[in-house]
Amino acid sequence: MASSELGAILVKAGKITEDQAQQANELAKKGNKKFETALVEIGAVTSEDELAKFIGKHLKIGALRLSDVELNPEIVKLIPVDIARKFKVIAISKLNKTLLVAISDPNNVYVLDAIKFITGCVVQPVLSPENAIEKAIESYYKDSGALSEIVKGLETDDDLELVEQEEGPSESDLLSAISDKPLVKLVDSIISDAIRMGASDIHIECYEKRIRVRYRIDGDLQEMAPLPFKYRAAIISRVKIMADLDISERRVPQDGRIKIKVHGRTIDLRVSVLPTIFGEKVVMRILDPASLMVDMTKLGFREEDLKRFQDKLASPFGIILVTGPTGSGKTTTLYSALKTLNTVDVNIMTAEDPVEFNFDGINQVAVRSSIGMTFAAALRSFLRQDPDTIMVGEIRDAETGEIAIRAALTGHLVFSTLHTNDAPSSVTRMMDMGIPNYLVASATRLILAQRMTRKICQNCKEEVNLTPEQVESLGVPKELLRNVRAFQGTGCSACNETGLSGRTGIYEVMPVSPAIEKLILAKASDAEIMEQALKEGMYSLRMCAVEKMKAGIISIDEVFAVTTE
Repeated sequence: MASSELGAILVKAGKITEDQAQQANELAKKGNKKFETALVEIGAVTSEDELAKFIGKHLKIGALRLSDVELNPEIVKLIPVDIARKFKVIAISKLNKTLLVAISDPNNVYVLDAIKFITGCVVQPVLSPENAIEKAIESYYKDSGALSEIVKGLETDDDLELVEQEEGPSESDLLSAISDKPLVKLVDSIISDAIRMGASDIHIECYEKRIRVRYRIDGDLQEMAPLPFKYRAAIISRVKIMADLDISERRVPQDGRIKIKVHGRTIDLRVSVLPTIFGEKVVMRILDPASLMVDMTKLGFREEDLKRFQDKLASPFGIILVTGPTGSGKTTTLYSALKTLNTVDVNIMTAEDPVEFNFDGINQVAVRSSIGMTFAAALRSFLRQDPDTIMVGEIRDAETGEIAIRAALTGHLVFSTLHTNDAPSSVTRMMDMGIPNYLVASATRLILAQRMTRKICQNCKEEVNLTPEQVESLGVPKELLRNVRAFQGTGCSACNETGLSGRTGIYEVMPVSPAIEKLILAKASDAEIMEQALKEGMYSLRMCAVEKMKAGIISIDEVFAVTTE
């Protein structure tokens, strides 16, 4: 149903106003999203399920909340996966010769006729939101998707055979094998399936008698369909060819990039190949601009912490440090800050290793230590380029740290990252590098420590009882334990029975106040700086995690998994 038609129906029924219809239509066009989703975002309707129920009544076909029903996989697979994904339709149940199907666009007579022809059944449509159908499709077709089908085809393909000698296949054998269409399609499907499922990384690993593919989704590795073992060298070589690497070299690590187009958008893959005892391991980092969240208000900050961070972004000079382990979202936070500052009157320069995402209006430089383009060298050059704002991907040594801090003291706003456990220990880390404490004290405006944590699936969330021992072990101030509650996901089709869906950040935001500056000058310990920061209202990582647990966003297990007291 067209958005204009749906809007008119809703206005006539008194469900929304004309202004809301116009506002939702503009938001949908601007954000390249569905009209129904835009209505929910502006608060015109409470949910897409509610909207589907109304439309179903209007069309006299009924509506269905997919998360409330358990589907029969055999019934689901009556509709081929390509039809289901393309037209957002899924089979619900079958009674005699009548097939009940959930569809997002019941006016699409073509797809209903196609399903009738394929299944030989009378098709009875019910309305469901598009996003709910997509989740159900991912859940129920996950074991028989395109990748599995291609693997089955390869296993029965007698024409494609790669015989490996003890020293490995020859380069000509590999070039011949990787040009075969089934193998090309297999590697393409590994990549496209990972992107479709929202993975951040693809791991292809060779073992003595098997080859394994795993996707990192929401921070966790999940194993996919096993690949035919006899094609392991050809599969790895196909990836290396795509990344413009040397397929004849299997003794040393290699790094490259792949640029592909999927569903009309360009996506970069950063490729790392590492020799192991049973072959080469490939890890592909998926750099999808569509998955990059650079809206600060949606990263998971507490309202007070976001205000503290934004206040320091308005500083004319000084250094802002973001700290945390690999994979904790530091780059996303820095990009969000730079996006806020990216205006026509500001010259922003970044030194990154590597440049993960490109931003219009920001001058980004890739660090290449092998040719002398280090962070320190890039920083020196930046200072001759009339910068206002500088981002250094990471402070790794005293030279880089000292140049960054001196730049911060001479009229530049500088951003960088460190690898430390919390905000106060970043001070000690810089001094351990050999940076004088008086420079650290005078230049540093704010230190932010962060972690990424998995969110509870909101479709199957339920409250759980905490024991007194569990409450005590949280180790946070008593006022935070008032009315303490905890939740967990029980597992459903929407979250692939994991009870988890998506990720959010937890943040420890420490502005460098005059009192903390004095402690740095006095070379105070991490514990003393932490004590002072907490007195000034800072929430530690553990405290922030407990707040999110009480709000039903993360589970108590996640609190303990990502934070320490």
